[in-house]
Amino acid sequence: MAGHSKYKNIMYRKGAQDKKRSALFSKLSREITVAAKMGLPDPDANARLRAAIIAARAQSMPKDNIQRSIDKASGSDAETYEEIRYEGFGPGGVAIIVEALTDNRNRTATNVRTAFSKNGGNLGSSGSVSHGFERLGLIEYPATAGDADKVLEAAIEAGADDVESDEDGHRIWTSIDSLHEWPERSSPCSAKAKAPSSPGSLRPRSKSTATTRRP
Repeated sequence: MAGHSKYKNIMYRKGAQDKKRSALFSKLSREITVAAKMGLPDPDANARLRAAIIAARAQSMPKDNIQRSIDKASGSDAETYEEIRYEGFGPGGVAIIVEALTDNRNRTATNVRTAFSKNGGNLGSSGSVSHGFERLGLIEYPATAGDADKVLEAAIEAGADDVESDEDGHRIWTSIDSLHEWPERSSPCSAKAKAPSSPGSLRPRSKSTATTRRP
């Protein structure tokens, strides 16, 4: 019985991991398809698609899955997704921006509105908080990449706009155009960077505001 119970536990954990991995791959696949549909299916000529592919590879998404996602963009049966931005305020008046990729605008609006209300917030009108944010490219390195001064100097030489370092790691901010060129540049430190987010990250113009990143 003990052996049977151990086997069942292993199968349960594996099933949970597979389910989580499948959900992640589906999300990455949608981003690749949308990026390819909005521009050219060539990552060298489509910065957003290139970033989406880099993010997928960072999660060990199979090459065949990536190519199928790109090909799906030109198919007649391709699902239609649209990007929607919601702006609002959380507890204490914290500014929040939610960016969603959806195939059902009404359903998503209801879900976002419910999430705000259940957590003591409320939705605002378009433009109510976006003036407090700017879209930039973000490259992240672990704290073990080097000390703050070393990373700052190397990042500036590589063309970064700003660098933030703390115990959690180093965050290098750059323009959106430069973000997708970063992998071809000399790395500011020997450590491997996390895959850049697509299509960039929202950064508060002041430290008193906060943002929710793209899921």
